[in-house]
Amino acid sequence: MSSKTLVELFAQSVRSHPDAAAVTDDEQQLSYRELDARSDALAHRLVELGVVREDRVAVHLRRGVDVVVAVLGVLKAGAAYLPIDTRYGEGRRNYMITEGRVRLVITEPDLADDLPPDDVLRWRSEPAERAGEPLPPPAPHDAACVLYTSGSTGQPKAIVLEHRQMIAFTLNPVLPELTPDDRTAQVASISFDPANFEIWCTLAAGAELVVLPSIPELLDSDIQRELKRRKITVMLAPAIAINHAVKVDRDSFAPLRILHSGGDVLLPSTCRDLLAGRFSGRLFNLYGPAETTTACTAHEVTGIDDDAESVPIGSAFDGYHLYVLDAGFKRVPVGEPGELYVGGAGVSRGYLNRPELTAERFVPDAFSGEGGAMYRTGDRVRDRGDGVLEYLGRVDTQVKIRGYRVEPGEVERAICANPDVREAAVIAVGEVGDKRLVAFLVPAVDTLSLKELRADLERRVADFLVPSEFIVLPAMPTDAHGKRDWEDLGHTASTRMRQRPDFVEPRTETERYLADLWERLLTVEHVGVHDDFFVLGGHSLLAVRVRSVVRKELGVKLKPRAVFESSVLEELAQLVDRTREEVLIS
Repeated sequence: MSSKTLVELFAQSVRSHPDAAAVTDDEQQLSYRELDARSDALAHRLVELGVVREDRVAVHLRRGVDVVVAVLGVLKAGAAYLPIDTRYGEGRRNYMITEGRVRLVITEPDLADDLPPDDVLRWRSEPAERAGEPLPPPAPHDAACVLYTSGSTGQPKAIVLEHRQMIAFTLNPVLPELTPDDRTAQVASISFDPANFEIWCTLAAGAELVVLPSIPELLDSDIQRELKRRKITVMLAPAIAINHAVKVDRDSFAPLRILHSGGDVLLPSTCRDLLAGRFSGRLFNLYGPAETTTACTAHEVTGIDDDAESVPIGSAFDGYHLYVLDAGFKRVPVGEPGELYVGGAGVSRGYLNRPELTAERFVPDAFSGEGGAMYRTGDRVRDRGDGVLEYLGRVDTQVKIRGYRVEPGEVERAICANPDVREAAVIAVGEVGDKRLVAFLVPAVDTLSLKELRADLERRVADFLVPSEFIVLPAMPTDAHGKRDWEDLGHTASTRMRQRPDFVEPRTETERYLADLWERLLTVEHVGVHDDFFVLGGHSLLAVRVRSVVRKELGVKLKPRAVFESSVLEELAQLVDRTREEVLIS
């Protein structure tokens, strides 16, 4: 690899493609020469303000051309950039600034007044000539980027990525090569590690980075039309977003030459639908915690067997080492599950100002003979036998159900093996010692029967792996980064538990009939006599269907407002019985 730092990498592209478009948003486009000049000017400004090597400079800017100018300027000044998404709330933003001990915050003038009283540079990039003599270049082992994780427990933690690790990822030959003719979609939050791929892999190739609406905004629009209009050829999208988009339109990503998936579980059904459509590019499933610099494995998906339960996460990047270990740090036999540890070129420096946590998660690599650390991912994987890994779920999500240790990811794969289910997410709810599984489903068909699904699962898996409740959703909830929103799912489950009364089984023939009808129409289970039609997800059109089916099958004609006025099953059953008796008497 000829470049040893991101600054050198960018300089090579400037020399090779000075007048080519480097970055574009809705308002402006900069060539490589212009981007170089503007970032030079900012770098000299930062040095004048006292920024030195290993300082951290926060970049608090809306997504656009200026973000790329800013991160380059920070790196040229010898510092590391700490990106802060402008959509973050005040508490999280201020925590990142304070805990990150930033030397300076680069922000837009209209955002500056809301920031903590640290050094703030109110800034917008402007056309510039080359600004004086070149500054001393950073070294490969210098910090380049500080990324805060989402912080699933406690406060978020900051990962320090050095130039050499960013280069190991950016120039890795396992990734398909980009060309100067490519146009890469910039859709990730600047605080999210896929932005590393978007920015640095694009600039390394002399290609053009095109700032598009964010992933949530794209999902609400016509993705295929937007990609075609912007002439996008390369994209890294969250797996959960690809799953959703392809369900709506399998040709959503047809304009692309390269589509990378990452950050969550890419579904086999998604791959089959995508590859069966007009998409003729290359599809890759990437895996890697941010602590290993965006990705450490890749698998090119060229086809998926009909009975496949998962999409492999692939094999190691060049210069990376993968170890599947047991609790005693010993390699497990091929084919057996274990925890994945990652060593080699992409393993980050560790967590900023968190030496104890760094020592816990970054342990000595005793296998490579190269020294260094290996990162404990917390992910359970299995080697198929050919060096290709399958993702099995999180080690720390295992729960005890009726005394049995259960991995929710295993349950999700079993559910998704049913062709009527497109996507599944499983969580455990309840108190310790009395936990149960709740499964959230996105149907692949309009006629999903939960009774048939439950019967299918009971035939294929142990009874303790069958969820106690299924909840059907139109789509999986996602967070601002396009990843599955587990907090939202937990809230949905707890809200449903609070809203549904204690279960009382239907007692009369009419109650049993209505319970079965509601379960079919609402795609729910275990309807009891105290359940409310509208709490279970009913609406006015479905209420009309209830009246229509009751009239057709029972010969009972209910008034138009009957379901609204008697929405509890017990009350509606009594109304049906009374109406039938009145007809008989008359």
